[in-house]
Amino acid sequence: QAAQATFKSIKAVVPLLDRVLVRRFKPETKTASGVYLPSSATSQPLPEATVIATGPGAPDRNGKIVPTNVKAGDRVLLPGWGGSPIKLGDEEYYLFRDSEILAKIQE
Repeated sequence: QAAQATFKSIKAVVPLLDRVLVRRFKPETKTASGVYLPSSATSQPLPEATVIATGPGAPDRNGKIVPTNVKAGDRVLLPGWGGSPIKLGDEEYYLFRDSEILAKIQE
């Protein structure tokens, strides 16, 4: 359950360390032929998301900062679990660790 945010813009959220702020893609509620899908068919979140912001990276054993593997605007593949939800109005965002992101989608 996501807590309702007290800030007015998602731009106010600056991820720390190796955290990545993403917005999951919403499932289509209508097919290409115009048939509306029931909410039970579209309730499962899609594994794809757009990166909104990233932290600077996390320190390695020697204290050197290792930057995140993704940047704002990237499309990524997420695991089916995890992430810390942040609700802002009708939108829901998630914070994941960089290491939890499965892949970057390049098209």
